[in-house]
Amino acid sequence: MSAFDDIRPYYDTEVNDAIKEIIDHPMLKAMMNFTFTEHQDDYWKNLMLHCHSIRDFQINFIYPAIQKVIEKSSSGLTTSGFEKLEKNTAYLFISNHRDIILDTSLLNASLYEHGLRMTTSAIGDNLVKKPFLKTLARLTRSFIIKRGIPSRELLESSKTISAFIRQSILRENRSVWIAQREGRTKDGNDMTHKGVLKMIGMAADTGENILDYLKKINVVPVSISYEYDPTDVLKMPELLAKARSEAYVKGENEDFHTLLNGIIGQKRGIHIHIGDLLTDQIDNISKSVSGSVKQMQELAELIDRQIILGYKLWPTKYIAYDLLHRSSQFADKYTTEEKELFERRFKKGVDQKDPMAVNSFLTMYANPVMNQMEILKKTSN
Repeated sequence: MSAFDDIRPYYDTEVNDAIKEIIDHPMLKAMMNFTFTEHQDDYWKNLMLHCHSIRDFQINFIYPAIQKVIEKSSSGLTTSGFEKLEKNTAYLFISNHRDIILDTSLLNASLYEHGLRMTTSAIGDNLVKKPFLKTLARLTRSFIIKRGIPSRELLESSKTISAFIRQSILRENRSVWIAQREGRTKDGNDMTHKGVLKMIGMAADTGENILDYLKKINVVPVSISYEYDPTDVLKMPELLAKARSEAYVKGENEDFHTLLNGIIGQKRGIHIHIGDLLTDQIDNISKSVSGSVKQMQELAELIDRQIILGYKLWPTKYIAYDLLHRSSQFADKYTTEEKELFERRFKKGVDQKDPMAVNSFLTMYANPVMNQMEILKKTSN
Protein backbone atom coordinates (compact mmCIF):
# COMPACT_ATOMS: atom_id res chain seq x y z
CA MET A 1 0.00 0.00 0.00
CA SER A 2 1.25 3.45 -0.89
CA ALA A 3 2.81 5.40 1.96
CA PHE A 4 0.50 8.29 1.06
CA ASP A 5 -2.83 6.48 0.78
CA ASP A 6 -4.35 8.00 3.92
CA ILE A 7 -3.49 11.60 2.95
CA ARG A 8 -3.33 11.80 -0.85
CA PRO A 9 -5.86 13.13 -3.38
CA TYR A 10 -7.64 10.64 -5.60
CA TYR A 11 -5.86 9.14 -8.55
CA ASP A 12 -7.61 9.91 -11.82
CA THR A 13 -8.65 6.25 -12.03
CA GLU A 14 -10.60 6.71 -8.77
CA VAL A 15 -12.39 9.93 -9.70
CA ASN A 16 -15.46 8.49 -11.41
CA ASP A 17 -16.23 6.06 -8.59
CA ALA A 18 -15.83 8.87 -6.03
CA ILE A 19 -18.25 11.05 -7.99
CA LYS A 20 -20.81 8.25 -8.08
CA GLU A 21 -20.66 8.07 -4.29
CA ILE A 22 -21.62 11.73 -3.84
CA ILE A 23 -23.69 12.48 -6.95
CA ASP A 24 -26.97 12.50 -4.98
CA HIS A 25 -25.61 14.27 -1.89
CA PRO A 26 -27.70 17.35 -0.98
CA MET A 27 -24.58 19.50 -0.48
CA LEU A 28 -23.35 18.70 -4.00
CA LYS A 29 -26.81 19.51 -5.33
CA ALA A 30 -26.74 22.86 -3.52
CA MET A 31 -23.27 23.65 -4.94
CA MET A 32 -24.25 22.77 -8.50
CA ASN A 33 -27.63 24.54 -8.33
CA PHE A 34 -25.70 27.65 -7.20
CA THR A 35 -23.23 27.18 -10.08
CA PHE A 36 -25.55 26.14 -12.94
CA THR A 37 -28.56 28.31 -12.20
CA GLU A 38 -30.05 27.97 -15.68
CA HIS A 39 -29.97 24.16 -15.82
CA GLN A 40 -31.82 21.25 -14.26
CA ASP A 41 -29.97 18.69 -12.13
CA ASP A 42 -29.82 16.17 -14.98
CA TYR A 43 -27.53 18.56 -16.89
CA TRP A 44 -24.69 18.71 -14.36
CA LYS A 45 -25.18 15.13 -13.13
CA ASN A 46 -24.76 13.76 -16.65
CA LEU A 47 -21.63 15.84 -17.17
CA MET A 48 -20.20 14.86 -13.81
CA LEU A 49 -20.80 11.13 -14.29
CA HIS A 50 -18.68 11.33 -17.44
CA CYS A 51 -15.81 12.98 -15.55
CA HIS A 52 -12.69 10.80 -15.25
CA SER A 53 -9.92 13.06 -13.93
CA ILE A 54 -9.32 15.64 -11.22
CA ARG A 55 -8.46 18.23 -13.85
CA ASP A 56 -11.79 17.67 -15.61
CA PHE A 57 -13.64 17.94 -12.30
CA GLN A 58 -11.83 21.17 -11.37
CA ILE A 59 -12.24 22.84 -14.77
CA ASN A 60 -15.83 21.83 -15.46
CA PHE A 61 -17.32 22.12 -11.97
CA ILE A 62 -15.07 23.80 -9.38
CA TYR A 63 -13.81 26.59 -11.65
CA PRO A 64 -17.32 27.74 -12.68
CA ALA A 65 -18.42 27.45 -9.04
CA ILE A 66 -15.57 29.77 -7.99
CA GLN A 67 -16.47 32.20 -10.77
CA LYS A 68 -20.02 32.28 -9.42
CA VAL A 69 -18.73 32.87 -5.86
CA ILE A 70 -16.62 35.78 -7.13
CA GLU A 71 -19.62 37.19 -9.00
CA LYS A 72 -22.06 36.86 -6.09
CA SER A 73 -19.89 37.68 -3.08
CA SER A 74 -17.22 40.12 -4.27
CA SER A 75 -16.53 43.08 -6.50
CA GLY A 76 -13.96 41.00 -8.38
CA LEU A 77 -10.65 39.17 -8.15
CA THR A 78 -7.42 40.86 -9.22
CA THR A 79 -3.94 39.33 -9.44
CA SER A 80 -0.30 40.32 -9.76
CA GLY A 81 3.02 38.52 -10.15
CA PHE A 82 1.81 35.49 -12.10
CA GLU A 83 4.02 36.48 -15.02
CA LYS A 84 7.03 35.43 -12.90
CA LEU A 85 5.97 31.77 -12.96
CA GLU A 86 7.25 29.35 -15.60
CA LYS A 87 4.68 27.08 -17.22
CA ASN A 88 6.63 23.84 -16.88
CA THR A 89 8.04 24.44 -13.42
CA ALA A 90 6.60 23.17 -10.12
CA TYR A 91 6.68 25.45 -7.09
CA LEU A 92 6.12 25.28 -3.36
CA PHE A 93 3.65 28.11 -2.75
CA ILE A 94 3.88 29.19 0.89
CA SER A 95 0.88 31.41 1.51
CA ASN A 96 -0.85 33.42 4.15
CA HIS A 97 -4.15 31.76 5.01
CA ARG A 98 -7.37 33.70 5.57
CA ASP A 99 -10.20 31.53 4.24
CA ILE A 100 -10.64 27.78 4.73
CA ILE A 101 -11.57 26.93 1.14
CA LEU A 102 -11.29 30.04 -1.02
CA ASP A 103 -7.57 30.76 -0.62
CA THR A 104 -6.55 27.68 -2.58
CA SER A 105 -9.59 27.67 -4.85
CA LEU A 106 -8.96 31.26 -5.98
CA LEU A 107 -5.24 30.58 -6.46
CA ASN A 108 -6.00 27.54 -8.62
CA ALA A 109 -8.56 29.47 -10.65
CA SER A 110 -5.92 32.15 -11.26
CA LEU A 111 -3.25 29.60 -12.18
CA TYR A 112 -5.67 28.03 -14.65
CA GLU A 113 -6.48 31.40 -16.22
CA HIS A 114 -2.76 32.11 -16.63
CA GLY A 115 -2.19 28.77 -18.39
CA LEU A 116 -0.38 27.23 -15.41
CA ARG A 117 -0.90 23.86 -13.71
CA MET A 118 -3.10 23.87 -10.64
CA THR A 119 -1.66 22.84 -7.28
CA THR A 120 -2.10 20.03 -4.84
CA SER A 121 -3.09 21.74 -1.61
CA ALA A 122 -2.79 21.04 2.11
CA ILE A 123 -5.96 20.88 4.22
CA GLY A 124 -6.36 20.01 7.91
CA ASP A 125 -8.31 16.85 8.73
CA ASN A 126 -10.45 18.87 11.15
CA LEU A 127 -12.07 20.47 8.10
CA VAL A 128 -12.96 17.21 6.35
CA LYS A 129 -14.54 15.18 9.13
CA LYS A 130 -17.76 14.91 7.17
CA PRO A 131 -17.36 12.15 4.51
CA PHE A 132 -18.74 14.38 1.75
CA LEU A 133 -16.19 17.12 2.47
CA LYS A 134 -13.32 14.61 2.53
CA THR A 135 -14.39 13.21 -0.84
CA LEU A 136 -14.73 16.72 -2.28
CA ALA A 137 -11.29 17.68 -0.94
CA ARG A 138 -9.67 14.64 -2.55
CA LEU A 139 -11.50 15.38 -5.81
CA THR A 140 -9.98 18.88 -5.82
CA ARG A 141 -6.45 17.55 -5.34
CA SER A 142 -6.08 18.30 -1.63
CA PHE A 143 -3.83 16.27 0.66
CA ILE A 144 -4.73 15.89 4.29
CA ILE A 145 -2.71 17.06 7.29
CA LYS A 146 -3.60 15.35 10.56
CA ARG A 147 -4.21 17.66 13.52
CA GLY A 148 -4.18 17.07 17.26
CA ILE A 149 -2.30 13.77 17.27
CA PRO A 150 0.28 12.51 19.84
CA SER A 151 3.88 13.71 19.39
CA ARG A 152 5.22 10.36 18.17
CA GLU A 153 2.47 10.08 15.56
CA LEU A 154 2.98 13.75 14.68
CA LEU A 155 6.63 13.12 13.80
CA GLU A 156 5.74 10.23 11.48
CA SER A 157 2.87 12.20 9.97
CA SER A 158 5.18 15.16 9.31
CA LYS A 159 7.69 12.91 7.56
CA THR A 160 4.94 11.49 5.36
CA ILE A 161 3.63 14.94 4.44
CA SER A 162 7.14 16.16 3.68
CA ALA A 163 7.81 13.15 1.45
CA PHE A 164 4.50 13.70 -0.33
CA ILE A 165 5.39 17.35 -1.03
CA ARG A 166 8.78 16.28 -2.37
CA GLN A 167 7.26 13.67 -4.66
CA SER A 168 4.64 16.09 -5.96
CA ILE A 169 7.19 18.77 -6.86
CA LEU A 170 10.30 16.85 -7.88
CA ARG A 171 8.82 13.67 -9.37
CA GLU A 172 5.37 14.67 -10.61
CA ASN A 173 6.22 18.29 -11.44
CA ARG A 174 3.09 19.37 -9.55
CA SER A 175 3.10 22.59 -7.52
CA VAL A 176 2.06 22.44 -3.86
CA TRP A 177 0.19 25.01 -1.77
CA ILE A 178 0.71 25.10 1.99
CA ALA A 179 -0.12 27.72 4.60
CA GLN A 180 2.74 29.53 6.35
CA ARG A 181 1.35 28.36 9.71
CA GLU A 182 -1.11 25.84 11.08
CA GLY A 183 -4.64 27.17 10.77
CA ARG A 184 -5.93 30.47 9.43
CA THR A 185 -4.61 33.83 10.52
CA LYS A 186 -7.38 35.33 12.61
CA ASP A 187 -5.77 38.53 13.93
CA GLY A 188 -4.35 39.87 10.65
CA ASN A 189 -0.76 39.00 11.60
CA ASP A 190 0.63 36.81 8.82
CA MET A 191 3.62 35.08 10.41
CA THR A 192 5.51 32.04 9.12
CA HIS A 193 6.00 29.27 11.68
CA LYS A 194 9.47 27.76 11.60
CA GLY A 195 7.91 24.38 12.37
CA VAL A 196 6.26 24.40 8.92
CA LEU A 197 9.63 25.01 7.27
CA LYS A 198 11.28 22.28 9.33
CA MET A 199 8.52 19.86 8.39
CA ILE A 200 8.93 20.62 4.69
CA GLY A 201 12.71 20.13 5.05
CA MET A 202 12.34 16.62 6.50
CA ALA A 203 12.37 15.22 2.95
CA ALA A 204 15.91 16.42 2.29
CA ASP A 205 18.35 13.65 1.38
CA THR A 206 20.49 12.21 4.16
CA GLY A 207 23.32 14.64 4.80
CA GLU A 208 21.76 17.32 2.61
CA ASN A 209 21.44 20.81 4.08
CA ILE A 210 17.77 21.79 4.44
CA LEU A 211 18.37 25.10 2.66
CA ASP A 212 19.91 23.29 -0.32
CA TYR A 213 16.82 21.12 -0.49
CA LEU A 214 14.49 24.13 -0.22
CA LYS A 215 16.30 25.71 -3.16
CA LYS A 216 15.41 22.67 -5.27
CA ILE A 217 11.68 22.84 -4.60
CA ASN A 218 11.26 26.46 -5.74
CA VAL A 219 9.77 28.29 -2.76
CA VAL A 220 7.45 31.15 -3.74
CA PRO A 221 5.50 33.23 -1.17
CA VAL A 222 1.88 34.08 -1.96
CA SER A 223 -0.26 36.87 -0.48
CA ILE A 224 -4.05 36.81 -0.58
CA SER A 225 -6.12 39.68 0.75
CA TYR A 226 -9.84 40.26 1.10
CA GLU A 227 -11.28 43.76 1.46
CA TYR A 228 -13.83 42.41 3.92
CA ASP A 229 -13.37 39.21 5.88
CA PRO A 230 -16.80 37.51 5.70
CA THR A 231 -15.96 35.64 8.91
CA ASP A 232 -14.67 38.65 10.87
CA VAL A 233 -17.47 38.63 13.45
CA LEU A 234 -17.26 34.84 13.75
CA LYS A 235 -13.62 35.18 14.78
CA MET A 236 -14.40 37.52 17.65
CA PRO A 237 -15.02 34.92 20.42
CA GLU A 238 -11.63 33.32 19.79
CA LEU A 239 -9.83 36.67 19.54
CA LEU A 240 -11.44 37.87 22.77
CA ALA A 241 -10.54 34.65 24.57
CA LYS A 242 -6.94 35.12 23.44
CA ALA A 243 -6.94 38.78 24.55
CA ARG A 244 -8.22 37.71 27.97
CA SER A 245 -5.73 34.81 28.20
CA GLU A 246 -8.60 32.36 28.30
CA ALA A 247 -8.82 28.92 26.68
CA TYR A 248 -11.03 28.80 23.60
CA VAL A 249 -12.96 25.67 22.66
CA LYS A 250 -14.53 25.52 19.19
CA GLY A 251 -18.18 24.64 18.83
CA GLU A 252 -19.06 21.29 17.26
CA ASN A 253 -19.87 22.68 13.79
CA GLU A 254 -17.87 25.90 14.03
CA ASP A 255 -15.38 25.07 11.26
CA PHE A 256 -18.18 24.05 8.89
CA HIS A 257 -20.19 27.20 9.68
CA THR A 258 -17.09 29.33 9.10
CA LEU A 259 -16.38 27.49 5.84
CA LEU A 260 -19.84 28.28 4.47
CA ASN A 261 -19.72 31.92 5.59
CA GLY A 262 -16.31 32.33 3.99
CA ILE A 263 -17.66 31.15 0.65
CA ILE A 264 -20.96 33.02 0.47
CA GLY A 265 -20.21 36.05 2.67
CA GLN A 266 -19.48 39.47 1.15
CA LYS A 267 -15.77 40.10 0.50
CA ARG A 268 -15.81 43.03 -1.93
CA GLY A 269 -12.27 43.20 -3.37
CA ILE A 270 -9.97 40.15 -3.50
CA HIS A 271 -6.33 40.19 -4.58
CA ILE A 272 -3.71 37.46 -5.01
CA HIS A 273 -0.05 38.40 -5.36
CA ILE A 274 2.71 35.98 -6.35
CA GLY A 275 5.99 36.87 -4.67
CA ASP A 276 9.53 36.23 -5.88
CA LEU A 277 11.14 32.84 -6.31
CA LEU A 278 13.35 32.66 -3.22
CA THR A 279 16.15 30.45 -4.56
CA ASP A 280 18.79 33.20 -4.65
CA GLN A 281 17.78 34.62 -1.26
CA ILE A 282 17.89 31.15 0.31
CA ASP A 283 21.35 30.71 -1.16
CA ASN A 284 22.42 34.00 0.44
CA ILE A 285 21.09 32.82 3.83
CA SER A 286 23.04 29.56 3.59
CA LYS A 287 26.24 31.51 2.86
CA SER A 288 25.83 34.34 5.36
CA VAL A 289 24.02 32.78 8.34
CA SER A 290 25.42 29.93 10.41
CA GLY A 291 23.41 27.44 12.45
CA SER A 292 20.17 25.76 11.38
CA VAL A 293 18.04 27.58 13.97
CA LYS A 294 19.17 31.00 12.80
CA GLN A 295 18.86 29.98 9.18
CA MET A 296 15.24 28.87 9.64
CA GLN A 297 14.47 32.10 11.49
CA GLU A 298 16.00 34.15 8.69
CA LEU A 299 14.04 32.21 6.07
CA ALA A 300 10.78 32.64 8.01
CA GLU A 301 11.39 36.40 8.21
CA LEU A 302 12.18 36.50 4.48
CA ILE A 303 8.87 34.79 3.67
CA ASP A 304 7.04 37.11 6.08
CA ARG A 305 8.47 40.19 4.35
CA GLN A 306 7.39 38.94 0.94
CA ILE A 307 3.87 38.05 2.08
CA ILE A 308 3.33 41.24 4.07
CA LEU A 309 4.67 43.55 1.36
CA GLY A 310 2.70 41.65 -1.31
CA TYR A 311 -0.54 41.98 0.66
CA LYS A 312 -2.90 44.47 -1.00
CA LEU A 313 -4.04 47.07 1.52
CA TRP A 314 -7.71 47.72 0.82
CA PRO A 315 -9.46 50.86 2.14
CA THR A 316 -10.91 48.82 5.03
CA LYS A 317 -7.42 48.25 6.41
CA TYR A 318 -6.60 51.97 6.44
CA ILE A 319 -10.01 52.87 7.88
CA ALA A 320 -9.49 50.41 10.74
CA TYR A 321 -6.01 51.83 11.40
CA ASP A 322 -7.34 55.38 11.63
CA LEU A 323 -10.27 54.36 13.85
CA LEU A 324 -7.97 52.34 16.09
CA HIS A 325 -5.53 55.23 16.50
CA ARG A 326 -8.20 57.96 16.41
CA SER A 327 -6.33 59.59 13.55
CA SER A 328 -6.80 60.65 9.95
CA GLN A 329 -3.32 59.58 8.86
CA PHE A 330 -4.60 57.55 5.93
CA ALA A 331 -7.71 59.61 5.09
CA ASP A 332 -6.49 59.90 1.50
CA LYS A 333 -6.71 56.09 1.11
CA TYR A 334 -10.49 55.82 1.42
CA THR A 335 -13.69 57.71 0.72
CA THR A 336 -16.34 58.89 3.15
CA GLU A 337 -18.72 56.28 1.72
CA GLU A 338 -16.18 53.49 2.27
CA LYS A 339 -15.64 54.59 5.86
CA GLU A 340 -19.39 54.75 6.56
CA LEU A 341 -19.88 51.25 5.12
CA PHE A 342 -17.09 49.85 7.30
CA GLU A 343 -18.41 51.58 10.41
CA ARG A 344 -21.92 50.21 9.84
CA ARG A 345 -20.57 46.66 9.63
CA PHE A 346 -18.30 47.24 12.62
CA LYS A 347 -21.05 48.68 14.83
CA LYS A 348 -23.56 46.02 13.81
CA GLY A 349 -21.25 43.07 14.56
CA VAL A 350 -19.27 44.27 17.59
CA ASP A 351 -20.42 45.38 21.03
CA GLN A 352 -19.35 49.03 21.12
CA LYS A 353 -19.50 49.03 24.94
CA ASP A 354 -16.75 46.39 25.13
CA PRO A 355 -13.38 48.15 24.58
CA MET A 356 -11.56 44.84 24.17
CA ALA A 357 -13.98 43.70 21.46
CA VAL A 358 -13.68 47.03 19.64
CA ASN A 359 -9.90 46.91 19.82
CA SER A 360 -9.71 43.27 18.66
CA PHE A 361 -11.93 43.85 15.62
CA LEU A 362 -10.13 46.99 14.47
CA THR A 363 -6.70 45.45 15.08
CA MET A 364 -7.65 42.43 12.96
CA TYR A 365 -8.14 44.77 9.99
CA ALA A 366 -5.34 47.23 10.84
CA ASN A 367 -2.49 44.77 11.47
CA PRO A 368 -1.54 44.40 7.77
CA VAL A 369 -1.06 48.19 7.59
CA MET A 370 1.06 48.23 10.75
CA ASN A 371 3.12 45.26 9.58
CA GLN A 372 3.87 46.91 6.23
CA MET A 373 4.80 50.14 8.00
CA GLU A 374 7.20 48.25 10.29
CA ILE A 375 8.94 46.48 7.40
CA LEU A 376 9.25 49.67 5.34
CA LYS A 377 10.63 51.47 8.40
CA LYS A 378 13.32 48.79 8.85
CA THR A 379 14.17 48.92 5.15
CA SER A 380 14.65 52.70 5.20
CA ASN A 381 16.91 52.64 8.26
